[in-house]
Amino acid sequence: MTIPRRSWRGAGAFAAAAVVGLAGGVITAGPAAAHTPTWAVTCSEVTLNLTAYSGDATNEVTVSVVGGEELLAPTKFGRDFSTKTPLQLPKHDKELTVRLVVKAGDDDKYSVDQTKTAPVCEGETPETPSPTPTEVTPSEAPSTEPPASEAPEPSATPSETATEAAPAPAEPSSSAPDLAETGSSSATPVIGGAALAVLLAGGGILWSVRKRRGAQH
Repeated sequence: MTIPRRSWRGAGAFAAAAVVGLAGGVITAGPAAAHTPTWAVTCSEVTLNLTAYSGDATNEVTVSVVGGEELLAPTKFGRDFSTKTPLQLPKHDKELTVRLVVKAGDDDKYSVDQTKTAPVCEGETPETPSPTPTEVTPSEAPSTEPPASEAPEPSATPSETATEAAPAPAEPSSSAPDLAETGSSSATPVIGGAALAVLLAGGGILWSVRKRRGAQH
């Protein structure tokens, strides 16, 4: 049986079209499957899985909390990278924004800069900073020797105190009028004693005269 040439030609054209279509599908699907960053964020951790990157280039990945600390410092990797242990988020009482930055070494169009929100875990309470203990300076050790008793300072004598406390008597004013003399005076006993002496002397004289006269008669 002889197959016509037209049939062979048609079969060859169909096979060529199928090969081209299959190759085109592979080429088209290739970029879609390459450079695949997959990551997830929960209330307490971050997981990361980067696949299908170029093994001939040096790639870099960084994960951080926006406005906070770095969860993964800039790390170089080749074709694949994944977190064997989830990255732990700090305790928080409000939502956190987590940022993923991947720099592709083969072409910048494959680089990634994405953010995701980490919610607050149930029952999470804000951390209350413990008060910093103040350093207490120990006082000096008490001396075992009894303190030497100090002699009390002598107080001022009563006379000096009384003299200083008592007000000085007011001096009589020279312009004040003399007070009127009353019936008694401090000189009255002296005057009375002098008068008595005079009387006694006079009596003695009188007695002596009379005695002389009687002797003459």
